Amino acid sequence: MSKERYGCCCFWRKYKLGVAEAPLEIKQLFEKYSENGIMSLHHFQRFIKEVQGEAAEASIETMFNNIKDQKINKHFTQNKGLTIEGFFRYLFDGHINPPLPFPPKVHHNMRAPLSHYFIFTGHNSYLTGNQLSSDSSDIPIIDALHRGVRVIELDMWPNSTKDDVHVVHGGTLTNPVELIKCLRSIKQHAFVKSEYPVILTLEDHLTPVLQAKVAKMVSETFGDMLFISGSESFAEFPSPELLKRKILISTKPPKEYLESKNIKVMHIANEHKEKVSAEEKAWGTEVSDIGKEMEVVDVEIDDGEAYNEEGLQDDKSNLKQNVDPEYKHLIAICARKRKGGIKDWLHDDPNKVTRISLREQNLESAVIDHGADVIRFTRRNLLRIFPKGSRVDSSNYSPFIGWMHGAQMVAFNMQGYGRSLWLMQGLFRANGGCGYVKKPDFLLKVGPKYEVFDPKRKLLVKKTLKVKIYVGEGWHNDFDDTHFDIYSPPDFYVKVGIAGVPYDSVMRKTKTIQDKWIPTWNEEFEFPLTVPELALLRIEVHEYDLSDNDDFAGQTCLPVPELKTGIRAVPLCNQKGDEYKSVKLLTRFQFV
Repeated sequence: MSKERYGCCCFWRKYKLGVAEAPLEIKQLFEKYSENGIMSLHHFQRFIKEVQGEAAEASIETMFNNIKDQKINKHFTQNKGLTIEGFFRYLFDGHINPPLPFPPKVHHNMRAPLSHYFIFTGHNSYLTGNQLSSDSSDIPIIDALHRGVRVIELDMWPNSTKDDVHVVHGGTLTNPVELIKCLRSIKQHAFVKSEYPVILTLEDHLTPVLQAKVAKMVSETFGDMLFISGSESFAEFPSPELLKRKILISTKPPKEYLESKNIKVMHIANEHKEKVSAEEKAWGTEVSDIGKEMEVVDVEIDDGEAYNEEGLQDDKSNLKQNVDPEYKHLIAICARKRKGGIKDWLHDDPNKVTRISLREQNLESAVIDHGADVIRFTRRNLLRIFPKGSRVDSSNYSPFIGWMHGAQMVAFNMQGYGRSLWLMQGLFRANGGCGYVKKPDFLLKVGPKYEVFDPKRKLLVKKTLKVKIYVGEGWHNDFDDTHFDIYSPPDFYVKVGIAGVPYDSVMRKTKTIQDKWIPTWNEEFEFPLTVPELALLRIEVHEYDLSDNDDFAGQTCLPVPELKTGIRAVPLCNQKGDEYKSVKLLTRFQFV
């Protein structure tokens, strides 16, 4: 057992590093499912069925044999079975004992219309940082596609000489990137992570001449990958299965851009002055409080794609011009211009489907009195939600406001790390990480009196999730000795809870384990769930700091419907959502 020194000058303290040891409950389980200190294949099969809840005989034997080939094989007695050390290392291996199905596999019905799915959606997908002065690039687009994002947004503007097309956040100091570079990268990387369709939402500020140039670029770049509908509208959207390995263009018909009325520029300077706590800078807004902070907002709104999403408008957008027919022909999913009031926006035409866009605060306002109308609309039509203009730091909002009301495209700044984005990443770990998650049936059905799901209503508890946090390890491998504290080993605690409908959302906290790189908690929590279909399990590890803000030590977010029961190794991620090499928690999940 090695030792480490902490301190400075003449003051030093030594600490034992230690190794992870099996908790008492794990030892008791081993005794139950072993004989003479050895767990045979027969014992292992019983454990997998009775504790882990897995039943396939062939796969269990394969798993047992695969353990021999892992690094833990030194704890595998010759031709007999596992020792307690080998059993513990198996349980604590995130690759062979993960909390979600592995390898990832698409298992939802993918033959329903697009409107029946939550779709992994990006906002201003080309920006590398903030919304006002960062660079535009194809690199964030590539990264998003590799993470499973299926909706990419491009804002198209004329270049300085008006003879080519740039992708840039108009009216800001952001630097542009050539459209053709973005298109080529999308073609190359679109289906690396998932073979289900990629949707390009285009914000168009172009003349007909440049629209024709875009049409040629898009057609020549994507070729047969491009989906052409053959008609101006659908009576029902096609399915993700039908659209496999296809790229769809979604925007408003150009004529609606060119005839849109001038809109007052929104004044957002005051919103930039909102105070942000030190914890929010490191972790993001605490999502369980967002619903309580929602206020009715009286805003002047129009389609997010009719003008720059910060309220800026092309000077010539009110002039009628001819529209390039080839460009219009490329639009597979038409976005509708909103007219009238909320009830008018959410009108469901039985003969054709459409897509509309709402800012986050407009949705918050709409669902107060028209939540049922939003859900009825999203049964057949697509609803895209995008961040308010004051989020110049590329932060995000609670996605649950949209998801609870059936919104398919909750558009996020993928470079805006924090709790909201972790929720987004958590939901789309479901269904094999393919970027499409089937909405629960209750968001797709109406009752005999045309009633729909009400997320504000308190329902009966369907099931209770029990989560036990045993032990954590890996920080000493992935962090420097003094990353958390120069005077002593870290003091870790875990926050664990549920993000979902308001009555399910809660966070709990373990005790703090002082001066341990390998902390043991052995604490259990119970979470009653009224709507488990929409629930996400949140896990955060903090390092307690008496004199300053607590340090970030890892996080993950997991879709509750896909959690594997039993004792599981839960890999933790950094703030971007990338898994650490070594950091993980040993946990137990039970549904009662």
